[in-house]
Amino acid sequence: MEEQLNRFIEYLRLERNASPYTIKNYGSEIHEFMEFAKGEGAETWQEVGVPLIRRYLLWLNSRQLSSSSVARRLSELRSFGQYLLRTDELAQNMFRLISLPRTAERLPKYLEYDEVLAMLRTPDTSSAAGLRDRAILEVLYASGVRVSELVGLDIGDYESDGQELRVLGKGDKERIALLGRPACRALDAYISVGRPELLKGRKEPSTSSAMFLNRFGGRLSSRSVNTLIRKSAIAAGIPRSVTPHVLRHTFATHLLDGGADLRYIQELLGHANISTTQVYTHVSQERLRKVYLGAHPRAQSGDGAA
Repeated sequence: MEEQLNRFIEYLRLERNASPYTIKNYGSEIHEFMEFAKGEGAETWQEVGVPLIRRYLLWLNSRQLSSSSVARRLSELRSFGQYLLRTDELAQNMFRLISLPRTAERLPKYLEYDEVLAMLRTPDTSSAAGLRDRAILEVLYASGVRVSELVGLDIGDYESDGQELRVLGKGDKERIALLGRPACRALDAYISVGRPELLKGRKEPSTSSAMFLNRFGGRLSSRSVNTLIRKSAIAAGIPRSVTPHVLRHTFATHLLDGGADLRYIQELLGHANISTTQVYTHVSQERLRKVYLGAHPRAQSGDGAA
């Protein structure tokens, strides 16, 4: 069983060009099922049947995993089953005989515009780190890039005249992210003043091409950006948790509220499927409902007048 799983992971890495995060999840969670199956007496994938899979799902539920976590594991096993089917390891994808559990639809969290402005004011731009942090906040909100895409930027990926960034997204797919003038001003200030200061602490010459640097002159990590966002939100007086992905959701939501076409937002976010982007229409509909209920004089009228 281990051999087939190892080949599947190599297939994901080499042929599907899956992200390291995806590969890690598939490997660990399919291995978890494999260990469960062995404990149930199955020594080969051919011995895995519907009753065993159902017992596995019951075991997951007994651990109080969310329905989305259970659904993700079954979806991964379905993909693995398809691989075993194509490689003639199985005659049938038994994982597809089980229905995916229903998952509650969760709307993306986002910030109001005044909350974004409050966060943008938190960095101390008299320091190199402050100039960097202000540029990071501006770029995340202006472009909607993922945090992994942000920290992967090199200095040559920025085109100041065109106000754009060349971004390497999921599956090594390249796209252009657009920036507004405030983000370009913040980025220009960081590149001309802040970044040279941070480069003075550089230890490894190979990291000098990175756009965003840490205090040692090396490439800034995703963890550091997460910490920056969290601290900026606290300093801005925002009472709820804020992450880089919340800024990405905010970017998309504000574009849609401003009248942007969903297809354009899909391209800017780097979504492969429009269905992934459509969740933001639900966000905007909820915002419209709140505005209506709060503003229309008869939205919540209980006087019963016709």
